[in-house]
Order: sequence, then structure tokens, then C-alpha cells
Amino acid sequence: MANFTRVSYFTLTAYFDTGRLKYLYFIIIMSLYVLIIFSNVLLIVVICVNKSLHEPMYMFLCSLFVNQLYGSTGLFPFLLVQILSDIHTVSVPFCFLQVFCLYTYGSVEFLNLAVMSYDRYLSICYPLQYNTRMTFTQVAKLLAITWLYPFAEVAVMTSLSASLHLCGNTINKVYCDNYPIVKLACFDTTVNNIYGIVYTVIIIIGPLSLILYTYIKILKVCFSGSKQTRQKAVSTCTPHLASLLNFSFGTFFEIIQSRFNMSSMPNMMRIFLSLYFLTCQPLFNPVLYGLKLSKIHSYCPTLCIL
Repeated sequence: MANFTRVSYFTLTAYFDTGRLKYLYFIIIMSLYVLIIFSNVLLIVVICVNKSLHEPMYMFLCSLFVNQLYGSTGLFPFLLVQILSDIHTVSVPFCFLQVFCLYTYGSVEFLNLAVMSYDRYLSICYPLQYNTRMTFTQVAKLLAITWLYPFAEVAVMTSLSASLHLCGNTINKVYCDNYPIVKLACFDTTVNNIYGIVYTVIIIIGPLSLILYTYIKILKVCFSGSKQTRQKAVSTCTPHLASLLNFSFGTFFEIIQSRFNMSSMPNMMRIFLSLYFLTCQPLFNPVLYGLKLSKIHSYCPTLCIL
């Protein structure tokens, strides 16, 4: 039987000595966080205040922006503290809290994008039935599933990881992540690994399959439909597809990095790519949707300066 001690903190080993440059990094990260808060809150207020935007598509967008604020808050304050600190440690309870926040953020993001694709599918493929299918009650149910289901899934995953006996306390990342913690376990982690596979299938592969199905249907309608139908599909689906590809790229790299040895890659590149889906998505989406969707852009001309 392997020896283990009760771990009270984790050490994050991806940080390195930057000297006085840490103050520059601090200012850059702080500026990004302020920009994320400003842009996402601005769009949330625009959607909530203007009654003409109280439509299903904009309600799902509002949910997307709220989730990006949630995910950013789970990461950026922590990064700011760690950048200025000389000792990069984090208590076990706080580490698992961060794992819970970041994983729920990613899960909600994928489900939200899947729900948005379903909304566009109904709008383009069944325009005459759209209002009867996408009612206020239906929107509320979809939003409830989008938020509540990931919280339940991630709570189980975090509980399984928190119950493990660990033989080490070093995580080679700049923030807490579930799989590196599981790899520190002294004993068999079959249950954790099986649950991780199930979680990935349900939260990532499931929504991506739904998105693929809806866009195949949308493309069929576009090729056989009128010019007006094609224009509507392009104007409303382009931002969604760009957002999906951006987030999928960041998530894909994070999964690959967690499962395989990426030591041959430069440390700065690994850090940047591991933070990509947590930083670029909350910055990318407000600008993308604010500029591409005419209704939001007309109510919020200040987005032009972003």
C-alpha cells in the first residue's frame, strides 16, 4: 500500500520567476479582466433594458455573457494574486472550488452554444412554427437545463476527486485542474476515469453532435431556400459558428494537454494555450455579437470602440 499524507495545499509549478516583469503581467491581466467585465456587463444591460431584445436568441446570448463573467471571476482574481506572490500555493478547498467554477463554466458554455444552435435551427427551418415551439416556458426550461445540469455533473466529479488519497501536491499549471489532481492519487482511480469519460461524452460530444445535426439541417434549407433565407442564416449563424470554433479549439488543447505529456512545448506557449478558452472566449464573444448582430449594435454604438 502506497504511503500518503493528508494534503493541505497544492503547489502550482507552471509559474516561473519573472522579476519586475510580474508587475507588467499584473497590469495586462487586470486590463483584460476589466475589459471582460465591462464588455459583458454592457451587453447584458443592453439586452435586459431593451424590450425589443427580449427574444429567445437574445435571452440565450444573455446567458452566455453571464457565464463568461462567472468563468472569468473564477480565474482572473486568482491569477492576479499568484502573479504578485513569491510562493505559488493554493489551499485544497479553494483549489477544488476553482475546479468546480472552471468546469461548470466550460460545461455551461458548450450547452449554451448547443441551445443557441437549436434556436437557430427552429428559426430558419421552421419559421412559421418558431413562436409556438420556442415559447417563454420552453426558453426557461432550456436555460434551466443549461445551468443546473452542469452544476450537478461537476459537483459529482469534484466530490470524487476530493475523496481521493493523494501522494503528491504539485500541479504543473497556473490554475487548479481536475485531471492533474486525479493523477496524484495513490490508489486506483478507475471510477474517476470512467466518470471523466462519461462527463466528456455528455457535456462535450453530446452538445457538439446536436450542433452538427442542426447545422446540417440549416445548410439543407439554405441550399434549397430563397436568398432571404440564406442571408438570415449567414447573419445569425456566423457569430455562433465563430464562437463555437474558438471555444472548441481552446477546450481541445486543454484536454490534450491534461492527458498527454506536452513538456516539449515551450512553457509560455503551454500557459497561453491553457488559458485560451478561459480568456479569449469572454473577450471574443461580446465584440463578435456586438458588431455582427444589428439589433445589439444599434442599441450599443459604443461597442465600435472595443
